[in-house]
Amino acid sequence: MKNIFILLLITTSFLGFSQNKSTDQKIKELLAKMTLEEKVGQLNQYSGDNTVTGPLTINPNKQQEIKSGKIGSMLNIIGYKYTRQYQELAMQSRLKIPLLFGLDVIHGHKTTFPIPLGEAASWDLAAMELSARVAATEAAASGIHWTFAPMVDISRDPRWGRVMEGAGEDTYLGSRIAYARVKGFQGNKLGDLNSVMACVKHFAAYGAAVGGRDYNSVDMSNRMLSETYLPPFKAAVDANVATFMNSFNDINGIPASANKYIQRDILKGKWNFSGFIVSDWGSIAEMVAHGYSPDKKDSAEKAILAGNDMDMEGNAYNDFLVQLVKENKVPISVVDEAVSRILRKKFELGLFDDPFRYCNKERQEKELNNPEHTKIAREVAAKSIVLLKNEKNILPLSKTTKTIAFIGPMVKPKRINHGFWAVDLKDVDSSYIVSQWEGLERKVGKNTKLLYARGCGVEDMSKAGFQEAVDVANQADVVVLSIGERWNMSGEAKSRSNIHLPGVQEDLVKELQKTGKPIVILINAGRPLIFNWTADNMPAILYTWWLGSEAGNAIADVLFGDYNPSGKLPISFPREEGQIPIYYNHFSTGRPSINEDKIYKSAYIDLPNSPKFPFGYGLSYTTFSYSDLKLSKTSMKDSETIEVSATITNTGKYAGEEVVQLYLQDKFGSVVRPILELRDFQKIRLNVGESKTVKFVIDKEKLSFFNNELQWGAEPGEFELMIGTSSADIKLRSTFTLIQ
Repeated sequence: MKNIFILLLITTSFLGFSQNKSTDQKIKELLAKMTLEEKVGQLNQYSGDNTVTGPLTINPNKQQEIKSGKIGSMLNIIGYKYTRQYQELAMQSRLKIPLLFGLDVIHGHKTTFPIPLGEAASWDLAAMELSARVAATEAAASGIHWTFAPMVDISRDPRWGRVMEGAGEDTYLGSRIAYARVKGFQGNKLGDLNSVMACVKHFAAYGAAVGGRDYNSVDMSNRMLSETYLPPFKAAVDANVATFMNSFNDINGIPASANKYIQRDILKGKWNFSGFIVSDWGSIAEMVAHGYSPDKKDSAEKAILAGNDMDMEGNAYNDFLVQLVKENKVPISVVDEAVSRILRKKFELGLFDDPFRYCNKERQEKELNNPEHTKIAREVAAKSIVLLKNEKNILPLSKTTKTIAFIGPMVKPKRINHGFWAVDLKDVDSSYIVSQWEGLERKVGKNTKLLYARGCGVEDMSKAGFQEAVDVANQADVVVLSIGERWNMSGEAKSRSNIHLPGVQEDLVKELQKTGKPIVILINAGRPLIFNWTADNMPAILYTWWLGSEAGNAIADVLFGDYNPSGKLPISFPREEGQIPIYYNHFSTGRPSINEDKIYKSAYIDLPNSPKFPFGYGLSYTTFSYSDLKLSKTSMKDSETIEVSATITNTGKYAGEEVVQLYLQDKFGSVVRPILELRDFQKIRLNVGESKTVKFVIDKEKLSFFNNELQWGAEPGEFELMIGTSSADIKLRSTFTLIQ
């Protein structure tokens, strides 16, 4: 160890760096010292074995390659102790260029938050930024420099398993969330010890995989790509995101890892992105399986020329890039550009000054046990719960209820509350996770009796536990039934053709209904599920997603009214899989579904077109009225704005929060426009009887779109303005005109 620290002390002077030199000068001088093999090494990323997030390649020479400068980054190395060990190996290399350590910190590190789709249901940008801030603080204290988040893929297909990892179906909401999460992860600036580099993914259009099958092809017009799927990525660039990850899919026949149009023309060209691009796990090598490259060497050539800087676990650059340069198939300038982008981030993180600055035992222990993080996780989890139904005001429950039957397969397990992508911390047990049972047990008074029955499993078809559940329900004043899908039924490689409630869980609901007891349903899932009978016949339903390590406490807070639910759905819930893809901001047609003709219209003959629960939907324990819509004027020029105001009043019996949503429709365009589009929103809190005036500003940007030539702009004409509590519940309407 003493020798290692001596090496550290001489590293700066050895490389010739000075505090007076700019980062550009330092990079230029370092490049001049590097061999071609060392340059290629910086573009090579391997996985450690602390956790597995892909098909791991066994490489017994990994440590020696680090010492030889042939690896620039590692992922899946967790904790100050392990990251230090690997960084010490890098300090034995000729130029002592430090490693970058990356990890999938998707919805929390030790403290876990709701899965991103659930958190998006909060519509609370400050809360989402704060949860990312906590995750970054804990990850950085554990030796991590870089998280592979946020995922900002727009998805309109809940069959796709990774829908749980994004922000839902809407481009505007997704863009606002992308910006907030990048800011949360990166903090004030890279190099702060509570900051990690964000990596926005998957570039691009991964959420539009055909058939909702993970890793599948994507086929769409460039206008649809530009208008619907790219804006959240542009929002991340505007937030100064450090890195991008491309996607597994092809886009119109060109794999993303070799797609020059999105990587060089748009990202590095039009958007002037200054960070670097990393492939997804093995995606460069997988271009052979795509049928796009005859071999891995050709894949390496196509990827680097198209702008893919770092190769994650593909071994394509490591095996063939030196040879490709020597054969004059890849210019050295292309390699130098990619290496420079990566070195810049290592300088910004301060790793050349101190490669071990993120490896600190005391800081890790402090931040992984910070009670403030637990408090924040509980608050964010409560904000993410969506109240779908509350007939006869069954909710909130009274804390003086004498007997509660808590039934279902989700009640007592702990790990399930983490959801998919929870970090596997080797040295940390799961006792800190609050089960749903523990949450209720802590919440109710001593005079309330809690009864339990599992009832059934998640997927198995056994009904052996039904009778016990019915017997327990018959003893109670109210039944709380917790059902859904397993935590690992949504996530990467977890696409499902059938997204109904799995197993015999809905049969259990039917049996419990026969008891005549009031029943509250909790649905735990990573995606929209189909549960039509339950939705039609149960009086109270809370959609609880997977809420993280404070799930039990947050659910109890909402059940008993200590937090009034305020979540709104960020994605439409279908009635049946046959409606998918389903989304609110679709185009009209020449024969729209509202056509009075009973036959010749765009509709199903066996199902309504509408979703079961629409985008933006969510109830509260209180009620809100909308009134007094005002526009500052009824026409505007390109350079002008219109101020919009409306009065929102809490007309119910509880203080609560409301998400006021503003939608626009361009009535006529040079290309057809959606029937309505979210263009702004505000989340406000109102006490009982309180009114607030909510104000919005309409400018040219909110009216703009991509025309058929991919030109961004607004066209003169009439617009309809709508303000409401969901995309399907518009309370106020008006019109205005954009004039030349």
